[in-house]
Amino acid sequence: MFIHNSPPFALSGPQLFPFPTSLRQCPWAALSLCIRLYTHLINHTGHFAAYDAVETRRGQLLIDPTAITVRDFGAGSRTGAGRTRRLQDIVRTAAKPPKLGQLLFRLVNHLQPQTVVELGTSLGITTAYLAKASSRAHVITFEGCPQTAEVARETFTRLNLPNVELVEGNLDDTLAPTLASLSMPVDFAFFDGNHRYEPTMRYFELLNQHRTEHTVFVLDDIHWSAEMEKAWAAVKQHPDVVLTIDLFYIGLVFFRSSQPKQHFILRFDHAVDKLLERTRRLSA
Repeated sequence: MFIHNSPPFALSGPQLFPFPTSLRQCPWAALSLCIRLYTHLINHTGHFAAYDAVETRRGQLLIDPTAITVRDFGAGSRTGAGRTRRLQDIVRTAAKPPKLGQLLFRLVNHLQPQTVVELGTSLGITTAYLAKASSRAHVITFEGCPQTAEVARETFTRLNLPNVELVEGNLDDTLAPTLASLSMPVDFAFFDGNHRYEPTMRYFELLNQHRTEHTVFVLDDIHWSAEMEKAWAAVKQHPDVVLTIDLFYIGLVFFRSSQPKQHFILRFDHAVDKLLERTRRLSA
């Protein structure tokens, strides 16, 4: 299920340990939070009706051969130069899979944030999950590529998501002024805009200036590359960060000052969990 990890250590893949290894050193408040998150949100197997609409849109894009010119300002390109890609290829390779999109949906649905920030819109599939989770949330999403942003806007129109605001342009130019213009703090942020160390930490520090101690940050692909491993290690050691949860694919970051600094590793969408769930159902 999960392990308590203090001090942190390097990972090579999803962990298989069934319970915290240092239970006596694990504060009960942090342990209780992890158990609630795992039981009710991370390992949730129920279905929300909102999933169907988002996955219908994914299905439409998966068979759309339309080609667009993609400008990549993230780890895939240092120049932002354009290259032609089909929509069906973009959604197949770049969109978050349903399991992760639906986990983000459940987190937002549970936390009910008022202001949500997403760094990296792509075609709008993950954005749709964030926006569908709470119609009262103001979801601000950032996309650097004009033609990709245009497709994302079509996604938001088709899914009737008036609570989404898309900010187009290079994050280096758009993030700081957009955050400065907000009248309310950022309650939830999903980092998926640049998979390099320096930009990730720069965006983290910018958003850190606009949060409360109840804000939750989610970092994508924390073990995707050496630079993202380095960024995740730096986030865990950041003086403002109190609790982190490593789900291998993404990392959750909490700032609650009432808790001592703790780090956890939890399994998510692992083959062992699927086998155990199938065995449980067959024996019921």
